[in-house]
Amino acid sequence: MATNLQMSPQLEQIHGEIHDNFRALQNGFQKLDKIKDSNRQSKQLEELTGKMRECKRLVKEFDREVKDEEGRNPPEVNKQLNDEKQSMIKELNSYVALRKTYMTSLGNKKLELFDMGAGGSEPTAEENVQLASSMSNQELINSGMKTMDETDQAIERSKQVVHQTIEVGTQTATTLKGQTDQMGRIVNELDSIQFSIKKASQLVKEIGRQVATDKCIMLFLFLIVCGVIAIIVVKIVNPNNKGIRDIPGLAPPAPSRRLLYLRNEEQ
Repeated sequence: MATNLQMSPQLEQIHGEIHDNFRALQNGFQKLDKIKDSNRQSKQLEELTGKMRECKRLVKEFDREVKDEEGRNPPEVNKQLNDEKQSMIKELNSYVALRKTYMTSLGNKKLELFDMGAGGSEPTAEENVQLASSMSNQELINSGMKTMDETDQAIERSKQVVHQTIEVGTQTATTLKGQTDQMGRIVNELDSIQFSIKKASQLVKEIGRQVATDKCIMLFLFLIVCGVIAIIVVKIVNPNNKGIRDIPGLAPPAPSRRLLYLRNEEQ
């Protein structure tokens, strides 16, 4: 039936990989019957579990491709592809049940489908085998599809958490960058203020030196003026004091003159 299916190259590749894994599972379980050591059996079961996980992923990918090409294919081709998908799901579930049987023989009482369950309490392997044997093919297919849908939902929730984490990290990085830029501007402003304060201090010192120099000059001039005034006062009060030199440019006080009256006696 598979050889008569009309498939796109992508579907043919996925379909071939699924059947390669099915053959590997069949050979693996046949080899498992010949292994007597429990540790080697556990290791072999782990390898087969990995193959079943890969089959599950490929079946889901096959289903997505079928849905994408559904509008381009005739109805009979779509029906054949869906039947092939259900057949592969049924075969995969048979290997899952077979794996649980071997796990029961190894003494494991609690199992999860592909070790990817929701984490709640689950039935034992023996109950799973009995339940699978009592279910019809359609029920087995529906059960397998339900399990895959639950896994898909868990993966989507994980993707949402990762996406939210990336958004929070991006916002945090943006905020940190803004704060870093702001701190850089503050540092530059502090440097400018420090430079202005330094220049102002130098200017104040220069002004202080100029004021001190001007005060010395004014005091010196004031002393000169006071000295000149004192000399003038002394000269005026005691003009006959020869110990005081005349001030250049200043005429000495006029001496008192006596008027001589000449009398002509007429004889």
